Amino acid sequence: MFDPTKRYDFLGMAVLFEGSLVAIAALLGRWCSIEPLERFEWSWSAFGQGVAATVPMFVLFLVGYRWPVGGLRRIKQLLAETLGPSLAVCRWYDLLLLAGVAGIGEEVLFRGVLQPWLGMLWSNVLFGLAHSVSPLYALLAAGMGAYLGWLLEATGDILAPIVCHALYDFLAFLVVARDHRAAVEVQSGEPGA
Repeated sequence: MFDPTKRYDFLGMAVLFEGSLVAIAALLGRWCSIEPLERFEWSWSAFGQGVAATVPMFVLFLVGYRWPVGGLRRIKQLLAETLGPSLAVCRWYDLLLLAGVAGIGEEVLFRGVLQPWLGMLWSNVLFGLAHSVSPLYALLAAGMGAYLGWLLEATGDILAPIVCHALYDFLAFLVVARDHRAAVEVQSGEPGA
């Protein structure tokens, strides 16, 4: 039976889901005559641009996560309740793997296939809907998708949004996991519990 608070159950399911997006992108791309990785070319420049583009997104995440107001308070609570226990049982390298697979899978589908097929607006409406744990979260995700779509257009290489997305997810996962572990320690009264 699947238990999201067991490390290998969570990782297996999450990697399978996120990884399946590559297969969906390949099938959809074939149907639409779009090569999902047409705009991929390994370069240190695109890699560096992806890393640099992560900074403003992660700063906004930290500000909203540390000082949540309005709907951001509900998003933080949802992250803590739904992802916190699963992320907290993972090692840092598990989170890096998960973030990498999510960055690749989501970007190949949304930026590699849907953006050339549907355009920037509709691909990011779908990106927001795919992340609709709350209306505000869907709106924020659509905005993040637009930023990643702009990054693809600005760099001409899908590597930049893949790196940006994966690094952002990794850093956000670390924050949520750390906060969940700290909350468990406070509840149990024991450090390292």
